This record gives sequence, structure tokens and C-alpha cells, in this order.
Amino acid sequence: MDPETLFRFVDVIGVIANALIGSALARILGYDLIGFLVLGTGTALGGGITRDVMLGVGFPVALTDPWYLGGAFAASILSYLFPFEGKWSRRMLSLADVLALGCWSATGASKGLSAGLDWVPSIFLGVITATMGGVLRDVMVNRIPAIFGGSPLYATFSVLAATQMVIFQYNGMYQIGMGSAILMCAVFGMMARRFNWQLPRTAYDLRRYSERLRRLRIRPRHMLDDSIAQQTSTEPTIATEASTKGVAQAGREFRHKLRHKNPDEPGTIPRNLRDES
Repeated sequence: MDPETLFRFVDVIGVIANALIGSALARILGYDLIGFLVLGTGTALGGGITRDVMLGVGFPVALTDPWYLGGAFAASILSYLFPFEGKWSRRMLSLADVLALGCWSATGASKGLSAGLDWVPSIFLGVITATMGGVLRDVMVNRIPAIFGGSPLYATFSVLAATQMVIFQYNGMYQIGMGSAILMCAVFGMMARRFNWQLPRTAYDLRRYSERLRRLRIRPRHMLDDSIAQQTSTEPTIATEASTKGVAQAGREFRHKLRHKNPDEPGTIPRNLRDES
């Protein structure tokens, strides 16, 4: 099969899969057929239409190629008639989704480069193409977009795939870039869903760390030297000695050190040797 035909096939499969995913949310929320069509089509074509409008290179591909709009409508109606709720149905939709993630990320980045944009705007267009449909779907149902956190990695792999495509296409290897982007997103996307890989959700506060560094910096030099000397001269703990000498022997030696640590104190000197004068 010709590589261009294969990439186009993956592209259309991604449109159908994302239309089914958007329509599944419409079933959960109890929408009617119009709701299925709007959510399904918005999820499937929102990213590509946004990309083409931002590029301003003519009519969006979704409006000129009958396979895109027709596939999105057909998948939405099919999801309205048949619930895709089985285990294998969800797995196949997940696989098609991550395949489309790589394909759309690479396609958007490629179109940005072809339009004369630099690397960073091209990568940005690739991410917009791959993720804007899901964002539009969540906004339409008044939900926080899933790519903002709390879900397996998605937009992160889109950034990597778009960057990968830009590097390969810049070096004249368009087909290798497209294929490797699809493969990378397919493998790592399924692993992220299997093991629930997520980015940290707690934001850092660098002021706390800079405050600690500032306090260490303004401490006198001799205080730092004394603290270091104390740490280096600290005797081994009883736990360390117990591992080499045995618990009973280490305990006896530890108690002996406590009794004779300060021999000048009256409590540690035998009564008959104390100076009572």
C-alpha cells in the first residue's frame, strides 16, 4: 500500500474513532440525535478545522473531503443506534484514538512547515490538530478539558510526535516522520492508559526553595563548618553496631557509654570516690 494512502486511511479511521468517543459521551449525558451529531463531529473534526482556519490556506479539509464529514456523521449515527460499551469495543477505540493522535500531530506540524512557519509554530499546530477536538467536546458539555490534568498522558505525546515530525520533515524524510510519529503515539499512548501515566498535578513553588537557599547563604561560615564537623564526628548509631556486634553486645556498650560519657558529674562517680568537701 502506498504510504500516502496508508496515512490517509489512518486519518479517516481516527475521525471515525473520535466521533464514536464523542458520541459515547452524548449517550452518557442522555442527549438526543442532534447532541450525538454535534459532539461526535466536534470531537472528530474540531482540531483539523481549527488548524486550517489558523493557517488561512483555503477551505478546511473537513469541508472539501467527503470522507471526513461523512465519516463523522456516520459514526455519530451508528453510536446513537448501537452502544459501544464492551471491553473489546473500548480497546479498539482507544487504539484508533492513539493512532489518530500521532497521525494528526504529524499532519498539523507538516502543514505548518509547508505553509512556511518555523519549528515552534508548526509543533503548536500539530498539538492543536490532535487535541482541540477533545477540548471542544469537553467545553460544550461544561467540563474541564481532560488534557488539563487527571487523565493519562495525551497532549504530551502529541508534542513529542509533532516535534518528531518537524525534525524528520526538515531533513527530507516526510514518510519516516509520519510513520514514526504514529508508531510512537500508538505504543506509548496505550502504555499510558494501561499504567495510568500522568503529569504531576501539584504546581511547584520555587520561592520556597529560593528562601531555603537564601537562609543557607546568609549563615556565618563558622556555623556551617561546625555543623559539618559535628556530622562527620558523630558516633555510629546503636543500630549500626547491632548489625555487626549483635543486639546484646551493642546494648551493653551503649549503656556503658551513657554511664561514662560525663565522668565529672556526681551521678556517674562511685560514692566512695566522690569529693564531698
